[in-house]
Amino acid sequence: MIGYAVGLGNVWRFPYLTYKNGGGVGIGMVLVTLLISIYYNVIIGYSLYYMFASMQSPLPWTSCPNTTTTTTCSDKPFVFCNVSGVLTQSVQTCNPSNIIKMDVQSPSEYYWDHVALERSGGLDQTGPVVWHLALCLLLSTVLAGATLIKGIKSSGKVVYFTATFPYVVIFILLIRGVTLEGARDGIEFYIGTQSNLTKLAEAQVWKDAATQIFFSLSIGLGGLMALSSYNNFHNNVFTDTIIVSVTNAATSIFAGFAIFSIMGHMAHIYKLPVAEVVKEGFGLAFIAYPGALTKLPVSPLWSVLFFFMILTIGLDSLFAEIEVVLTSLQDAFPRVLKPRRALLTIATCTFIYILGLPCVTRAGIYWVTLIDSFIASWVVLFLVLLEVVGVSYIYGLDRFIDDIEMMIGEHSPRFWLWWRLCWFLFTPCILLVILAWSLSTFTAPTYGDIHFPSWGLSLGWCMLFFVLIWLPIAAIYHLKQSKGSLINRVRSMSAPSKDWHPFLDMHRGERYPKNERVQGVDIPNEVDERSSQCL
Repeated sequence: MIGYAVGLGNVWRFPYLTYKNGGGVGIGMVLVTLLISIYYNVIIGYSLYYMFASMQSPLPWTSCPNTTTTTTCSDKPFVFCNVSGVLTQSVQTCNPSNIIKMDVQSPSEYYWDHVALERSGGLDQTGPVVWHLALCLLLSTVLAGATLIKGIKSSGKVVYFTATFPYVVIFILLIRGVTLEGARDGIEFYIGTQSNLTKLAEAQVWKDAATQIFFSLSIGLGGLMALSSYNNFHNNVFTDTIIVSVTNAATSIFAGFAIFSIMGHMAHIYKLPVAEVVKEGFGLAFIAYPGALTKLPVSPLWSVLFFFMILTIGLDSLFAEIEVVLTSLQDAFPRVLKPRRALLTIATCTFIYILGLPCVTRAGIYWVTLIDSFIASWVVLFLVLLEVVGVSYIYGLDRFIDDIEMMIGEHSPRFWLWWRLCWFLFTPCILLVILAWSLSTFTAPTYGDIHFPSWGLSLGWCMLFFVLIWLPIAAIYHLKQSKGSLINRVRSMSAPSKDWHPFLDMHRGERYPKNERVQGVDIPNEVDERSSQCL
């Protein structure tokens, strides 16, 4: 669970949202899963490419673009003095009115745009598939498929490494970062005197904060339910929740110190405020950090470590997201698919790879940004709100708490008071306010200075709509299938189905009838792997 929760959201997305929102503010179902899986897979593909490129010597982004020299370029605009129409670099004695800044791309930005991505000019300029990114995407898909092909037991062993290795790398980068000159400025921008707390008055900040929590903890994406279905029935879910949540938050803060200490060093080198060092978004992980690592001793080593860390934390999350799809399909069609786990894994990974190919074209980065803006933000907000409402208001908190106590034992009403308030009042109200506020102040996403065409934004809303539309469609279908008056049909739909009970008779107690076969119980090996499945 920690491997699933701790991922790109902690090491990359949290720092860039913090940077975007002024520093200290950052601290203050199957279709969705497929899209998020594509998103993770593409980022892992990018990381693989950079990791392999980092093994070259000298690093491909250390040299000035379009030159044959190996001297490191400035990563910021060149400053000249206009003396009677002649540009000179004697800016110390120059009249301020004659100072001219000329924007140039840094070597790392040039490499990212023109070599790694081969980026086109916009979403409407798709271009061909970039072959080296397609191969890296294929490699990440093969790694995920090979890990998951034998089920949760094999992937659980791999995660022992992929969940712990990133902490080693973050710790090494943190120690190195805080020893660099100017690191204090970066940390004070992150959480200190340079943080822009006025951003707290903006709706976008709160939307980013809420979606970051969901994205990082992977709430609303199905992974928590898929993995928890393999728990022992009497597993203490509260202890797990506290451990995973605290570890996840601590990792984000810990990684933030490592990232911003090096950004402070970059600001010191370029004589610029920290807020002007890098562009937000992907620039933090794939432009700013590679550029900063080239300035450290033994830079290929640091680069390989950093991108191998991005690879491992991305794979953790990718494993769980693909597992959601596999588990959901197996549970829906147990007799057909459970004995064919390997074939299902290969087919699912192949499908995800094909869907990910548009993201490795020359316009691929725009598609990834579009998915991030609409699916990883808006859809998750909608889904989590609907899940909380469904459990609290439709299924009922009393019934839900009784189910939990069947697994972890009875607790006093005082223990449940806080949770009742959160589930029934605080969480749905906060989500509803953030959602309404964000919709009323919506601004179209961009990639740097490039704006998406109107059809691209419409496509983003269509993706959101297409994911969510199945909820009302399913509700209308079941409403029509029910019998009786409208009120009776709604009541029937709001009650648990007859198959809703613990998997095994021994766990059903007095609340649920026994000796009712659950579909698929006679499938070989099912009881071995999920015999203590909870509700």
